[in-house]
Amino acid sequence: MSAVSKKTITLRLMRGTIACSPTQRATIHGLGLKRREQVRTLENTPSVRGMIKKVLHLVEVVAETG
Repeated sequence: MSAVSKKTITLRLMRGTIACSPTQRATIHGLGLKRREQVRTLENTPSVRGMIKKVLHLVEVVAETG
């Protein structure tokens, strides 16, 4: 059996969430980001992509693999 490589996406939180709406803050927290300049690698799924789209002005997509 061969190992299946999962598609991943790497995000960086570029702006703080102090002036964001509560729903945007909850989305950032749901992505696993807590503070500025934090980098997180997530599985590239439609639900994660939708969350990124909601807060695209706050995050930067660093890399995509797969």
